[in-house]
Amino acid sequence: MVARLEAFALSLVLGASWAIVEQPNDLPSAEARFQQELDRLCQAHGFPGATAAFVLPDGHQAGFATGYADREQSIPMRTDSLQLAGSVGKTFVSAVVLSLAQDGKLNLDDKVSKWLGRESWFRRLPNQNYITVRTLLNHSSGIPDHVRDEGFIRTVRRRFRSDPDFHLSPAELVQFVLDKDALFAPGRGFSYSDTNYILAGMIVERATGSSYYGELVQRFLTPLGLSLTGPADRRGLPSLAPGYVAGSNPFGLPRKTVSRGMLVINPSSEWTGGGLVSNPQDLARWAKALYEGKALKKPYLDDLIGSVAPSRGGRRYGLGVEIEKSELGPMYGHDGWFPGYRTRMAYFPDYRIAVAMQINTDDDVDERQCVLALARVLVKQPYRGRTLQ
Repeated sequence: MVARLEAFALSLVLGASWAIVEQPNDLPSAEARFQQELDRLCQAHGFPGATAAFVLPDGHQAGFATGYADREQSIPMRTDSLQLAGSVGKTFVSAVVLSLAQDGKLNLDDKVSKWLGRESWFRRLPNQNYITVRTLLNHSSGIPDHVRDEGFIRTVRRRFRSDPDFHLSPAELVQFVLDKDALFAPGRGFSYSDTNYILAGMIVERATGSSYYGELVQRFLTPLGLSLTGPADRRGLPSLAPGYVAGSNPFGLPRKTVSRGMLVINPSSEWTGGGLVSNPQDLARWAKALYEGKALKKPYLDDLIGSVAPSRGGRRYGLGVEIEKSELGPMYGHDGWFPGYRTRMAYFPDYRIAVAMQINTDDDVDERQCVLALARVLVKQPYRGRTLQ
């Protein structure tokens, strides 16, 4: 299966009908066009500011910024400004699990009961006897999402006002879905649920005897040099750009997420549902390494991309990866939302380019189309007869 995937990817590359900017004398022009497009998107959508980055087939990378990190203080966004990455963190969780599977510490088809069955609450978990690690990671477990539970929303809304450092432990997050009806039998449907990834994080810690964040740093962040990415486990996060929250947010948060250098809400409750602060320069590098099969020593793309939940139209979901069709061919990646922030990272296997973008508002912005617009400026006019290397 790995050979078939690799052959398919190669055929896409060889059959591509558009040329990539890849000659050294093209780079300044490409970077200028990319910056112009990012500026245009900022003006067109009216978001406060944004950061973005790309990585080309030859590994050349560049980071960009536009607008303001802080509108009130007139502080411009910097190329190395950090923002909360939301559910893009799930791509790292699934990679950690795949790495543990390669090490023989767990199996993707282990029953979740093997790892969590002794927890006092486990028998109250929907589909508890049948869910596997794989069904957690591709959201086919049938477990509801605690983030959408009214009890969770009320709890966060009430508690953060009196105690900004308030946060919920993983076991406390799981409590919101206990005794609920399963949405469907495991493997028979798709329903996106942060609870799946909270459970996966708990399994990582059971299998390793160490913290999830410690495993993430050791296995990926340090080896890949992703120095602009780290745990979002406290209110004080250096270099964090303030986010601007939509007025209709369910948690009753103030419009601006940072006050006196501190987040107004503790982000650590997100944990393995996302749980990272990052920057597009790191995310574009991560996307390229992950989806080209280079993030781990042994082959893993069959499991990552091949373990797809039942189809939901034109979009599919593997192990922590959204697989979509686009005008530039297949697109692998993930989006992320955290109050005040939107993130999107994407990899285009036809062209072997990665693009990532972060916006410091969670207003209604189509970040997918923004990333596609940025990717298009890296694609030149049609050509014939020359293959991409």
